[in-house]
Amino acid sequence: MKNRRFQRRFFYFHHVKIIATNIGRPTTIIWNGKEETTGIYKYPTTSPIWLEKESVAKDTIADRKVHGGPYKACYLFSANQYPYWKDIYPDLKWNWGMFGENLTIENLNEATIRIGDVYRIGEAVVQVTQPREPCYKLGIRFGDQKILKQFIERGYPGTYVRVIEEGGVKVGDTVELITRSSSSLTTKQFFDLLFSKKKNVALIEMAVANEALPQKKRQRLQKFL
Repeated sequence: MKNRRFQRRFFYFHHVKIIATNIGRPTTIIWNGKEETTGIYKYPTTSPIWLEKESVAKDTIADRKVHGGPYKACYLFSANQYPYWKDIYPDLKWNWGMFGENLTIENLNEATIRIGDVYRIGEAVVQVTQPREPCYKLGIRFGDQKILKQFIERGYPGTYVRVIEEGGVKVGDTVELITRSSSSLTTKQFFDLLFSKKKNVALIEMAVANEALPQKKRQRLQKFL
């Protein structure tokens, strides 16, 4: 029975691996007539990156009120989503890291990963915490603020993770499930819930009870119950 469970786990997450490790350098942008600094311009590295408790080492986090910290230490995005976006924005100069992700992952699927799942990625151990909510800086990277609405409608936003054990991650490393969340709430379900006008009460109850989510997010959803 134990071997059967291991085989199912291995099969289900087989070929989930790191395609690119991406780091951002401070970039000055103009927004509403004012200069700002952003770290969304991330590009592939030629060496491993190090996942720390509240950030990725040597990465740029311009605004720590909305990025970084224990619940947003590292951002993961699926390589499988790139063809869809390339069709919409064919004139951009494409490379991994376009969405501001630290890790571009082959076969990452927000419809199956759960809030609270624990994975080993390279040397690090991480926990899925929350999907990425797009802001105007993504629009600046893409040269079109319409991408925010398109990104929400697409519904595959990638996910932030909490770093349980710090460690290095390199291209080719696999993503191995260690512990499945006791909650069946997926990253995609939670993302869709955040932006839906008519809230699903059952999903809200699952989110409020899920301790892997930041407390502030759970408290904001509580008012819909």
